[in-house]
Amino acid sequence: MALDPLIAGFLAKLPSVGGPTASLDALRTAGEVQLRRLHGPLESIADVRTYSVPSSDGHPIRIRAYTPVTSNCVPLPAIVYAHGGGWFRCSLDLYDNPCRALAHATGCVVLSVDYRLAPENKFPVPLDDYYTALCWAVSHADELGIDRTRLVAGGDSSGANLAAAATLRARDDAGGPAIAHQLLLYPPLDSAMSSTSYREFAAGYFLTRSTMEFCWSAYLNDKADGDSQWASPLKAVSLSNLPSATILVCEYDPLRDEGEAYALRLRAAGVATECHRLDGMVHGCIHMLGVTPGAHRLFELAGRALGRSLTLTAQA
Repeated sequence: MALDPLIAGFLAKLPSVGGPTASLDALRTAGEVQLRRLHGPLESIADVRTYSVPSSDGHPIRIRAYTPVTSNCVPLPAIVYAHGGGWFRCSLDLYDNPCRALAHATGCVVLSVDYRLAPENKFPVPLDDYYTALCWAVSHADELGIDRTRLVAGGDSSGANLAAAATLRARDDAGGPAIAHQLLLYPPLDSAMSSTSYREFAAGYFLTRSTMEFCWSAYLNDKADGDSQWASPLKAVSLSNLPSATILVCEYDPLRDEGEAYALRLRAAGVATECHRLDGMVHGCIHMLGVTPGAHRLFELAGRALGRSLTLTAQA
């Protein structure tokens, strides 16, 4: 399919937000300003609350809970959500409207995690913070009004990387949190960046290869970190015994092929997996409800997939 014409028009007018020579603060600020302009009207939901949870080293992690307007009885299923931003930028506040839209579309409580950012906090600190949030959600399910048996590990972009890695960790940890499903939105899963889509969409489609090189360098301590399954889940030796998955990838995205490759490997390992390609979309389309109606498809597909998976989980 051709690039969404409204996105094409947006890209044609897109100002530069700075390159590797820009300061970290400048990159963070410019990126947030740019994305906020794309969001569209604020979504209405039932309730928003913010909690503070201590990390494994005592650092406070904020977790913001978005409760949808729903006629269903509590407890509701929940998505523990890690935002995108290349591990080095974006925030709870920036993701307010996307999380509202996700709660509305899925009927889940969305628990948005304010994990610590790289490069000040390199691998595995962001992953550790997100994993702490998963464990906290299970242990505080009654307080949160959520169903601990229908817990989803989810995120977009670098946040989806954290969700996939944390799901592997939960499988391998004795007493790890029980995860019912994983929702991975255009995830980076391999630090090698060697797929065909990295070559086809290296520049000109919002996310660039050079940006991803910067992101990986900000996150990882060294090249060896990238060989870990907790940094590059596509390099995991085994993907068996993982929870079911929904993976959404964007047609015009350097990360497209590795998301689809992960879906194929999950299915080969016996994991029930849905993978959908968002035709005409570019990376970051969770932010683009104010740009194109086509961005709504991300939320529609996520809502349908989680509805199917979590209903089956509840009946099991």
